[in-house]
Amino acid sequence: MDKKMEKALGKQLNAELYSSYLYLAMAGYFHSVNLNGFASWMRVQAMEELTHARRFFAFLVDRQIRVVLSDIQAPPSDWKSPKAVFEEAYAHEKKVTAMINELVSLSWELKDFATQAFLQFFVNEQVEEESSIDAVLQSLNLVENQASGWFLIDKDLATRSFLAPVGLTI
Repeated sequence: MDKKMEKALGKQLNAELYSSYLYLAMAGYFHSVNLNGFASWMRVQAMEELTHARRFFAFLVDRQIRVVLSDIQAPPSDWKSPKAVFEEAYAHEKKVTAMINELVSLSWELKDFATQAFLQFFVNEQVEEESSIDAVLQSLNLVENQASGWFLIDKDLATRSFLAPVGLTI
């Protein structure tokens, strides 16, 4: 694997770990304001991001690359409202989408077809990530800052569960 791609994939691995960390921080915020369904939704999101990091890790190992982890930046820990949290989550996922697109572009530039194939999962996944967060944001827009609306959304978000991918190991 080209060193430029190796470095870029390592950076993405770090970004996926940060994403997990960010969503855990958001879950912590939601627990602190007694919106446990929102918190549960964010904990599931954190697990998904950790799974993404594991995929990058496993891919690098499969390509005989020694994985060297770097520091994970501390995420924010306080927000003005549930809507502000989801606005930040949506902006974050847009940033991750741009990073994945850059990786795909680099894989094309380097004619790294194995990495192109690997990244296709993430191209598709980012469509789902942005869509699911946007759906919650749209609901929050409908209720504005009404606590009763947050309560209803909280009950709905509590139903989300995490399904671990079969066969994924570190």
